[in-house]
Amino acid sequence: MKRLMMILLPLALLSLGTFAASAQDEPPEPPTEGVAVTVYNQGSALVQDRRTFTFEAGTGTIDFTDVAASIDSTSVSFTSLTDPQGTIVLEQNYVYDLVNSDALLRRYIDQDIQVTTEDGTNYAGQLLSGRGGDLILRQDDGQVMVVRASAVRDIRFPELPDGLITRPTLRWLVQAAQSGEQLVELTYLTGGLSWTADYIVLLGAGNQTLDLNGWVTLNNTSGTSYQDAQLKLVAGDVARLPSPTARMEVMEDEAVMAAPAEPSVAQREFFEYQLYEITRPVTVGDNETKQVEFVTGTQVPATTFYVFDASTPFYGYGRPITDRYYDTGVTNVQNYLEFSTGEDEGLDADLPAGRVRVYQEDIDGAALLIGENSIDHTPSGEQVRLYLGNAFDLVGERIQTDYRLISDNVLQETYEIRLRNRKDSETVEIRVPERLFRWSNWEILSASEDYTRLNAHTIEFRAEVEPGKEHIITYTVQYSWPRR
Repeated sequence: MKRLMMILLPLALLSLGTFAASAQDEPPEPPTEGVAVTVYNQGSALVQDRRTFTFEAGTGTIDFTDVAASIDSTSVSFTSLTDPQGTIVLEQNYVYDLVNSDALLRRYIDQDIQVTTEDGTNYAGQLLSGRGGDLILRQDDGQVMVVRASAVRDIRFPELPDGLITRPTLRWLVQAAQSGEQLVELTYLTGGLSWTADYIVLLGAGNQTLDLNGWVTLNNTSGTSYQDAQLKLVAGDVARLPSPTARMEVMEDEAVMAAPAEPSVAQREFFEYQLYEITRPVTVGDNETKQVEFVTGTQVPATTFYVFDASTPFYGYGRPITDRYYDTGVTNVQNYLEFSTGEDEGLDADLPAGRVRVYQEDIDGAALLIGENSIDHTPSGEQVRLYLGNAFDLVGERIQTDYRLISDNVLQETYEIRLRNRKDSETVEIRVPERLFRWSNWEILSASEDYTRLNAHTIEFRAEVEPGKEHIITYTVQYSWPRR
C-alpha cells in the first residue's frame, strides 16, 4: 500500500478536466497584505492573516486557502476591515478533504479507472475495492481481476471528484452590501507551531566567568508556510483547554535547520508573560526548524561548586520515623554551575525555559561539552543553578555511627560524613546538606564544625577539602515528639 500511495501522489499533475480537478484551473491567490504569527512555547500559535478579496454585492462564497492544516476551526474569526458593518458572515466551513491516493480510491468506487502495471500492461474497469493495497476491477466482459499494489506503476482517473481540494481551505458564505475589493483579516489558533529556548554557555578557564548565547528554536509542522511574517514569541504558562476539533497532523518530512542570522529581537513584558518580537520579517516554512538568536552575554560572573547530597529525602512530617538504618554509603559528589540573570552581572535578560549546554575550552582551544541541563522560566535578577554532572575526583561517604531510642518519644542518632579530594592540586569547597527527616522537633546536640540552617528541616555544612586529603564531619541530632 505504501508503494501505491507513492505512485498516486503525483496525480495532481494529470490533466483532469474540471475546475475541481486541477490546481492549475483554480483562481489565483488574492494578494497577501501581511501575516502575523504569535507562537506560544506550549505548542500552539495565533495567526493573523490579511488579504484582499473582490466581493460582489449580495450573497457569495469566499475561499481562504493555505491555512494551517492543524487549525482549530472553532477559533476562527473573519472580519472585513474595509466594510465591517456591511459585510456579514452567514456560514463558515473548514474544508480539509485533501487530494491523496486513499481519498481518490474511495471516491471512485463503482466507477471506471485505468491502471498501468510495471510491465506496461494497461487495465481498465470498474473499481470494486481499493482496500488493503490491492485493486479489484470488473472489466467490460464481466470478469473480475485483482491488480497487486506491488505491480502498479500508475493509476488514471477521469477527473478529480467534487469536494476534494488540494489545500486546506476556509470557506465562508458572505453577504456583502457593496461590490469591490475589501481587505479581510482572518484570525485563528493552530497547533503544530512551537518554540523552545536553547542556550550555549562557554565557561571560562578559571570557572569564574561565562559567555552565553540564547537561541529561539522554532518548529513548524502546522501544514502551511508563513511568508515574511511578523513573528512574536510568548514565554510563560498560558492556560489553554484541549480542543477536540484541532487537527494535529504529523508530517513525515525531516526538519531543515535554517542558517542562523543576526536579527534584532525586542523583548518586553506582556500581561504576566514575556514577549519576544523579531523586528524583521521572517519566513517560516512548513516542516522547518528555524533558529534565531535572541540574547547574548559576555564575561558574566559565574561560580562552580560541589554538593554531597546523600541524606534521606524529606517527604513531610507525617509521623515520627523510628526505623534505624538510613546509611547511604559511598555516593557521588555533584558539580553545579551558578550565575545571575541580573543587570549588575552583565546579562540583564529574562530567560525562557529551555535547554542549556555548557562547554569549556581545552588547552588546545577546542570547546568540550561539560554538562547539559534545563532551566525553568527565569526573570532578570534571579539565580540560575545548573547541575552539570558528578565530579570524578571527589568522593563522599555517609555512615550512621550511633542510633539510640532513648524513650518512646526521644531518639538520638549520629552521622559521620567523609569527604575525599583526589585532585592533584586543587582545594575545593563541598556543600553538605543534611535533611532532618524524622520529626519536626529536632535539636543538634553536637557538630564537628559550623553549619547553616537552610529551612525548618535542613542544615548545611561547607567543608574545604585539600588535594589528596580527607575531611570528616560528624554531628548528633536529637528528635522528640509528644507521647501518645
